Amino acid sequence: MQQTLSVSRQVVIIGAGVMGRGIAMVAAAAGHPVCVYDANGRASVQAVETIHQHWQRQADKGKLSVADVARLGERLSRAEQLEQLAEAGLVIEAIVEDLAAKQALFCQLEQIVAADCLLATNTSSLSITAIAAAMAAPQRLVGMHFFNPAPAMRLVEIVRGLATEADVLEQVSATARAWGKETVLVRSSPGFIVNRIARPFYLESLRCLQQGLADCATLDRLLQQAGGFRMGPFALMDLIGLDVNLAVHRAIWQAMCFDPRYTPLWIQQEMVAAGWLGRKSGRGYYVYPQVEPAVVEPLPEPCPDWEQVAFNLVQPVAAVLAQRLQQAGVPVVGGHDTASDWLFRLGTAHVYLSDGRPAARREQVDRHPCLLLDQAVDFQHVSLLAAQSSPRLSAPDRQALEAVLGEAGIRLCHLPDAAGLPVLRTVAMLVNEAADVLQQGLASTEDIDRAMCLGLNYPQGPLAWGRRLGYGWLAQVLRHLADYHGDGHYRIAGWLQQQAFSSLSSPAEVL
Repeated sequence: MQQTLSVSRQVVIIGAGVMGRGIAMVAAAAGHPVCVYDANGRASVQAVETIHQHWQRQADKGKLSVADVARLGERLSRAEQLEQLAEAGLVIEAIVEDLAAKQALFCQLEQIVAADCLLATNTSSLSITAIAAAMAAPQRLVGMHFFNPAPAMRLVEIVRGLATEADVLEQVSATARAWGKETVLVRSSPGFIVNRIARPFYLESLRCLQQGLADCATLDRLLQQAGGFRMGPFALMDLIGLDVNLAVHRAIWQAMCFDPRYTPLWIQQEMVAAGWLGRKSGRGYYVYPQVEPAVVEPLPEPCPDWEQVAFNLVQPVAAVLAQRLQQAGVPVVGGHDTASDWLFRLGTAHVYLSDGRPAARREQVDRHPCLLLDQAVDFQHVSLLAAQSSPRLSAPDRQALEAVLGEAGIRLCHLPDAAGLPVLRTVAMLVNEAADVLQQGLASTEDIDRAMCLGLNYPQGPLAWGRRLGYGWLAQVLRHLADYHGDGHYRIAGWLQQQAFSSLSSPAEVL
């Protein structure tokens, strides 16, 4: 079988919704004749009209020529009956996420299309194996999961069911790459790569909200400014639709046999029950149209005598903070305490990176008051960090420590004391989930990291992020979170636990 579908072969898109229209545009732009079919005939008419209008707008903006629009238009057609699809070289299904409906459709298609026609489903949540199980030739079916908007998003997850033949997988992968997409290969499993690994991005902030640690706007700011994520979780859920997001959570939770790692939270169900679905309903975690409040950060108190402030330069984050202070013209007193992980201290007050323990517990163990800082994707440039104070940290000492960080250009967002801070909890659980996907042999390290960066614009792939922080250290963080919460949510992936046996060092790098 040839590796790439010839551009002379017709591509059929079944399902004329937003995703179906987007995939049709991608295939037409690659040179294929494209046929759109929808069980609702009017929907296919509207889809073709909408696609033509989109191309015309592109021409009006100078992004397409008149000749381009004409050529694209000649490639696009629609069908009124499934029987008209007999000449298809590739069929991509993008109908409603219903197992029975997809099974019935592919059983019909098997009787209509030629034996060499490739059959693909764009499902984002259903098992490829389960869909194919109803077919006479289940080896023909492959997952071809595009991301919305399909013309703009570069990623396509190529999903292999238990019965999918290797040559089918290879040809569909090669075809997607010929269309200008980047592909990752994953075995059929709940959520594939992206939707599964992304669960903690939402769940950790939802848990922080439900636990009363911060409000939605604060958590979004921290995940964006310190975590480096393109959007905060609550703004993103509002964009996706809270009903859609909850449905994905439930589907993965059920498919994973109700594993507590994926348990939806009651606050999600309450929002959906109220009809507060996000942007599309005018209200979700935010009210729309959204008015961005002016954020006024208080200026830190004047810094104390710098000779009283000592930095533990053996810690990479401390070295970065010291460098930022030196660049601001502040003299830095440094030392190298290899026996402890404090970053800097002022008298008896110490500053640490959070390791998943509450500040009160850290104070109890180390026997001095402390301030805990959250993680950041880039400590060289971060300007906002979450922080927690231990019970015996006095207000003057806290203000003085805050002033030190203020001189380095970092403002603090103080949260109630609890186990872990938002960015640390989120990153630790993203790495943990990616480790499980890797251990289960569902996808490669490279494909896991590429999928999360391309599909969701993460600042770094989770496994690369974990390697930078130290897998063993993150396993220790998760153990602290699990000890505190005791609900099974923070169970450590076996692969990550194995790394803990080889290294329990503190974060290895921050640059």
